[in-house]
Amino acid sequence: MSRTDLVADAFTIVRNAIMVSKENVDIPASKMLKSILEILKKEDYIDNFKLIEDKKQGILRIYLKYLAGKSAIRHLERVSRPGLRLYVKHKKVPLVLRGRGLAIISTPKGIITDREAREQGLGGEVIAYIW
Repeated sequence: MSRTDLVADAFTIVRNAIMVSKENVDIPASKMLKSILEILKKEDYIDNFKLIEDKKQGILRIYLKYLAGKSAIRHLERVSRPGLRLYVKHKKVPLVLRGRGLAIISTPKGIITDREAREQGLGGEVIAYIW
């Protein structure tokens, strides 16, 4: 079975792991997912992640973060999808939960947060919302 949207599949795997309070979860690796996980680590939504090499594309092991028994990730939503891409200009970059949440945006300079996109004056494809 071929996968059409690796990012949406990875988000679903993470959401399911959070619902059963798993310590870590494995997802198929890709460059985009690695960039997204670097942002989530930098913004303190996950503890850590590492790339596990195999004979195929590799596996990303994500170590989930819990605060007082509750996950640091309350909501993880894929916005742009293969059937409906969502692009924004630099003046229309979304503000998630009045700045308390995070939008992940794919720009010509790479995958960055909504805050960084506003500072650099960049628009692009809105990948996900997280809080």
